Amino acid sequence: MSSLVWSDALSLAMPVMDDTHREFVDLLAEVQAADDAALLARWQTLIDHTIDHFGQEDRWMEATGFAPGSCHMTQHAVVLKVLKEGAELGAQGNLAPIRQMAHELTIWFPHHAQTMDAGLALHLKSVGYDPVTGQIAQPEALPEQAISGCGGSCGGHGSNDAEAAKEEESQQAA
Repeated sequence: MSSLVWSDALSLAMPVMDDTHREFVDLLAEVQAADDAALLARWQTLIDHTIDHFGQEDRWMEATGFAPGSCHMTQHAVVLKVLKEGAELGAQGNLAPIRQMAHELTIWFPHHAQTMDAGLALHLKSVGYDPVTGQIAQPEALPEQAISGCGGSCGGHGSNDAEAAKEEESQQAA
């Protein structure tokens, strides 16, 4: 099965987000390399990381104008649910679903990072959001209506956030 290795292609030029994503990739590799005896513990470590990882991104979205039911947040909730279901199956001695899920994550994560998370990163930059302090340097740039789309990768209000952020950056540079 394929594995995922961190590369510049996954970088979003947002150090806090990139560090979290790099850790996710590393933990996923540890799951894939685990023997049966270590698999459940490594899977749980990945789940614990992912709870924090997605929670962090969800808080950033809430702080900067995403609707609580945006498809980006919904995708986070669905993926976490699936990971936890894998842990339940593993606890019953069925390790094959965890190994299949780990493989599927190597396919899902790059797409998620390069679409939804890239859109989020551009949005955060466009409002001057500091993920360390939670401060917003340009509150006037916050959306008037909550973004219900995915931050750049699907339909709905806010679906063009990445393009809008790029256009805004171009205008500010001019």
